[in-house]
Amino acid sequence: MLMKKLLLILLAVATLGACTSKNELAIIKNGRSNYEIRIKNQDCQQAAEQLQHYLEKASSVKLPIVMESDAAPSSPAILVYTNTGLPQAHSISIQTEGKNLLISGGDAQSTGYAVYEFLEQYVGCRWFSPSVEQVPSSSTISLALPVNLVYTPEITTRTVHSRLFYEDHAFADHQKVTTEAFPSYVPEGRVHTFHRFVPELSFYDKHPEYYALRGKKRLPTQLCLTNQEVLKIVIDSVQVWFDRYPDAQVISVSQNDNTQHCQCENCQKIDEEEGSPSGSMIRFVNAVAQAFPDKTISTLAYQYTRKPCKTKPLDNVLVTLCSIECDRSAPIEEKCSDFAEDLIGWKQLTDHIRIWDYTTQFTNFLAPFPNMNTLQPNIQFFRDNHATWIFEQHSHNPSELFELRSYVTAKLLWNPDQDVEAIINEFMQGYYEEAGPAIKKYIDLVHASLESDPDFFLYLYGDPAQAFNSFLSPELLKQYNAFFDEAEAAVGDKPAVLQRVRTARISTDYAQLEMARNGMSPDYQLLANGIISPDVQTRLNRFASSCEQAQISLMNEMGYTVDEYLSAFEQTLERAAQPNLARGAKVKLLTQPKKYADENPQVLTDGALGGSNFFANWLGFEGNDMEVVIDLGEAKSFSNISVGFLQVTNHIVFFPKSVTFSASNDNNNFRKLQTVSTQKPISKDSKRNDLEYFKASFPETQARYLKLVAKNVSKAPVWHNAAGLPVWIFADEVIVN
Repeated sequence: MLMKKLLLILLAVATLGACTSKNELAIIKNGRSNYEIRIKNQDCQQAAEQLQHYLEKASSVKLPIVMESDAAPSSPAILVYTNTGLPQAHSISIQTEGKNLLISGGDAQSTGYAVYEFLEQYVGCRWFSPSVEQVPSSSTISLALPVNLVYTPEITTRTVHSRLFYEDHAFADHQKVTTEAFPSYVPEGRVHTFHRFVPELSFYDKHPEYYALRGKKRLPTQLCLTNQEVLKIVIDSVQVWFDRYPDAQVISVSQNDNTQHCQCENCQKIDEEEGSPSGSMIRFVNAVAQAFPDKTISTLAYQYTRKPCKTKPLDNVLVTLCSIECDRSAPIEEKCSDFAEDLIGWKQLTDHIRIWDYTTQFTNFLAPFPNMNTLQPNIQFFRDNHATWIFEQHSHNPSELFELRSYVTAKLLWNPDQDVEAIINEFMQGYYEEAGPAIKKYIDLVHASLESDPDFFLYLYGDPAQAFNSFLSPELLKQYNAFFDEAEAAVGDKPAVLQRVRTARISTDYAQLEMARNGMSPDYQLLANGIISPDVQTRLNRFASSCEQAQISLMNEMGYTVDEYLSAFEQTLERAAQPNLARGAKVKLLTQPKKYADENPQVLTDGALGGSNFFANWLGFEGNDMEVVIDLGEAKSFSNISVGFLQVTNHIVFFPKSVTFSASNDNNNFRKLQTVSTQKPISKDSKRNDLEYFKASFPETQARYLKLVAKNVSKAPVWHNAAGLPVWIFADEVIVN
């Protein structure tokens, strides 16, 4: 009886095995295979080699690559080929036909993408970064039948502005994104090109009428788009560039990066007729496009040209719509309805829309920026409104959770409807390994904390200090710190993974350093018992070491380096440790500041020290001088006064021309102590992001009142992109000793 039951069990297992074999295709079984990889021509050689490489890496079996013309007809094969029968050139197909597996794309590039899709879906390969990949090991690789995958990505040109893809083309191919920011473009004609076509140095002095009328003066900020000579010059310039790069298919004819467009009578008349300044732009660009019917002329719908006009762009005009103003705390449809309406409006005018979207805080690459939950709904919204070309402006240089952001964004551009939570979880497991769950706790909490603060505006040009009462509160920073302690402990015996964790930790370390600089919480202070806080020094050292190990060199898009930040922070620590007779002193304004630091004059003596961004601790004056009087409370002796100023040239923030320091005992009669001129007068070569401390030293004097007068440059010079606009000066922390 027992023998009979055993036979029945064996029969059942054999039957099940036979059934399974009929419903699966075993490419490699028990470390053996009689399959070969066939190609029709050399165009697919690289795709075939990648397939061969990863199958061997997974199974230790190396399948031969043969030309189809040399193959034995009876041998089972994986055919890798270009398939012109697919719906579009960028379509991919993975199918079985008898014992054969067919992997194809509409062109050679798409065939490569089809191979990587096969390796992901059926072999389990993952490429998390250029140096971290996951290839499951198995002696058997089989496919459940039937296999019939045909996919046409709706977003046909997919770009993630990340050096991970630009510097490693294989990694870009793995994630099916472009290897450059502007594929098919003339290299010198990618964006903001008016100044290239009609350069100020060549034309402005003799032909100011070629440029924008602002008030009563022509300024070289933008072009006059109704001037026919300007049109001729631009067409000639475009021809020169296309002649120089005959293989290029696209050139940008687009506004410079400022809002100072022409307001002459002719331009203004067109814009009024069209209902938007994009009217004069599209009419101008259409005229250029008519001269190049076989090329594509790209232009911007950006800032003042974002609102659609009435004139339809020609078929060879590509409109690039930019979302720079949007709040990143929620999907665009929820918190940036004006942009959403503009996209819908452009969709009604043209089928040729390119989206320029933004995913990083450009003033603080390394700051926590919890916008991960907006990536999918935004990309879906772009896709649903017929945007087939999407450029996601990541930071290019490393930013917070750089590898994760690059990975997730690329995945969503390929298929916007994927399970984004599953994508993040697989990255956590594959890239951070045992530390993944703790880092995921940080990601979940920082996003949940932002979502619980619906009034918070998450801005591309913001600062961590704006979130110190929100998702970067002292209490939350402590929790984030505990999560990263947990993550480090989980991989303490894995140096490579530990370094990845410490790179991820840079953002919360940076936020805590800035919290200490701000001085708003007793738990985060620069000094402890009059000396530099050990916690601050430990965090600063770890920040420096992690940046060095990860080869992170930039803090923001203005070129402010990590080395400059560290040097400035050391100066901040030195200034904080100085005795200061003005600490907490009452400040009276003689001129009016604007907008920043709540226009509170006490920011100059509150002990909080400003950093590289004007959003935190800086008192701003737009177009006027700063004049303040500081009341020390009683007559005191001193011989040194210093005050800090910020420069961010692209935002029209310059150093003052000079600062004059005066003293008085009665607040009426002031005697000048010293005038200190800037050592860094504004020029075309000025650093875009910088700090300068104006220091006056003099024989010991005694006074109760101090007056500081900082002389503003007043207006941006003619060569600046904001020519004619009022200049800002930003001041912080007066130190007297």
